[in-house]
Amino acid sequence: MRSIARILGSAKALWPYYLGVIFSAIVVAVLALVTPFILKDATDTIVETVGGGLSVEGATRHVMWLAVALLIAQLLNTILQNIGGYIGDVMSARLRQILSTRYYAQLLGMPQRYFDDQVTGTIIARLDRSISSITQTMQAMANNFFPMIITLVAVLGISSWYYWPLALLLAVIVPIYMWLTGLTSKKWQKIEGAKNEQIDLAGGRFAEVIGQVKVVKSFVTELRELGTFGRRYAKTVTLTKSQSAWWHSMDVARGGAMDVIFFAIYLMLFYRTLHGYFSLGDMVLLLQLVNMARTPLTMMSWVVDTTQRAIAGSKDYFEVMEKPLEDTVNAELVAATKASDVPVLTKDAVRPLVPQGNRPMISFNNVSFAYNEGEPVLHGVSFEAQRGQRIALVGESGGGKSTIVNLLLGLYRPSEGSLAVAGYDVGMLSAEQLRASVGVVFQESSLFSGTVRENIAYARPDATEEEIIEVAKRANAHDFIMGFPQGYDTVIGERGLRLSGGQKQRVSVARAMLKDAPVLVLDEATSALDTKAEIAVQEGLDQLMVGRTTLIIAHRLSTIADVDTIITLRDGHVDEIGSPAELSRSGGIYAELLALTAHSSEANKERLKRFGFQS
Repeated sequence: MRSIARILGSAKALWPYYLGVIFSAIVVAVLALVTPFILKDATDTIVETVGGGLSVEGATRHVMWLAVALLIAQLLNTILQNIGGYIGDVMSARLRQILSTRYYAQLLGMPQRYFDDQVTGTIIARLDRSISSITQTMQAMANNFFPMIITLVAVLGISSWYYWPLALLLAVIVPIYMWLTGLTSKKWQKIEGAKNEQIDLAGGRFAEVIGQVKVVKSFVTELRELGTFGRRYAKTVTLTKSQSAWWHSMDVARGGAMDVIFFAIYLMLFYRTLHGYFSLGDMVLLLQLVNMARTPLTMMSWVVDTTQRAIAGSKDYFEVMEKPLEDTVNAELVAATKASDVPVLTKDAVRPLVPQGNRPMISFNNVSFAYNEGEPVLHGVSFEAQRGQRIALVGESGGGKSTIVNLLLGLYRPSEGSLAVAGYDVGMLSAEQLRASVGVVFQESSLFSGTVRENIAYARPDATEEEIIEVAKRANAHDFIMGFPQGYDTVIGERGLRLSGGQKQRVSVARAMLKDAPVLVLDEATSALDTKAEIAVQEGLDQLMVGRTTLIIAHRLSTIADVDTIITLRDGHVDEIGSPAELSRSGGIYAELLALTAHSSEANKERLKRFGFQS
């Protein structure tokens, strides 16, 4: 129950709902207990009248009023049950809102390294499964568990007042039931964890396949993917058989113990009534109460089953919530969701850094980095980029170009050495401050579903119409946007599905322009485009680079011919630094690339591909 208490404690804003649930449960239990007493009174009245102790007329009036009281009690019970059910349903929905928002905030605040080891679909599946199991349990407890517990306690109290051995027999059922449930729980949760793992893996693969369904179809692997998916769920069936057999065999033991105890209770009631210790009305009352107690006792297995699912699900949820966050700013944002009744994050946009004096805009000083300990990717990298300079990174695939970009974006921090942007050591900056100062255009445009306007204004949703149109024109995108019937209000679909590659990239360029960061990264921004689209995008990129310090990873030598400096990388080391003219005569990597481009044999084309270049 500690996990359940932790869930309740994490959503303290719901305390009015908790009170409402408890209050309605108490009233429902009290109203339910009224019925046996009315039936006892009616039974005794009828028996006494039949025996000649009361007049028929007086007994008739009394019984009629008892029937009216019974109707009122049952009507109120029905109304209060549904009011309690409504409160429980709303509480469950609010709990889902709070837990889901905090989970989302936690994920957004976690470092890139966490996502390197995760499958996106698995993260989504875990969110759905964990929070669903938690909220369903809380809803079940609100609508069923609390009324049952209150009823059981009341029945034990009333029974003990009539005849304490009867209450003792009822009370014995509870520890026996919980002991047998404890024996069941450990094995059940272990199997449930194995089932959840298979479901998460299946869900992760499902999301991957649907997201890249073109690839699946083009390689004709539909049956293979379906087979893998089906085998995951087949394993859950096998595990469920073992889990269910164990659970139900233990439930037979629990139910059998209850049946034996209830046999003793009925025998006791019949015997004491027959020998005059109880009146017939007393027997009716106690039988009603005992049967009222049997329902919550029987439902205990269902409640425990539901609770165990919540406990198993909450382990995954809290495991993620306990992961370290990227920096203190994100920690503050996640903390804000815990303090707010409606956990919605709103804050002012972080402005780009103001460059310090004449310091370089980008400065790598003896930077080393490893994604995995003992497997360094960069070794003592040092270079600088002044304001307005254009720097190109050149080297073989796996040489460290993308890693330098990742460090510059703050997705990772250097293992050794120092990195400064706009004169500020990144170790002293939050991830938000750093990223607000670096604009980026990736090889993949990575647009979101929604309108063209929303995608351009992604970094600045408060941008005016004039600002959006201005950057679209500079990015060479305005004309094709206005060619759509809805113009800037055109919905582009998931990942910009309705746009061509060149169109998507020009929207990305406009988006980076509107961000207006002093440092720009072009990570092979035109490598996936045909020649015509590349020309259109390159015009936009030329506009974007004006007045900014730009770091370029290119796929054609023509795109870096007019940069200020070229940095060549070999196996994570800086090989050469110089202007295009200087390096063309040095005999190094850049000179080799120029020679390979000049002689376009098949062998040379293959060698060019090692450097990520196209002939």
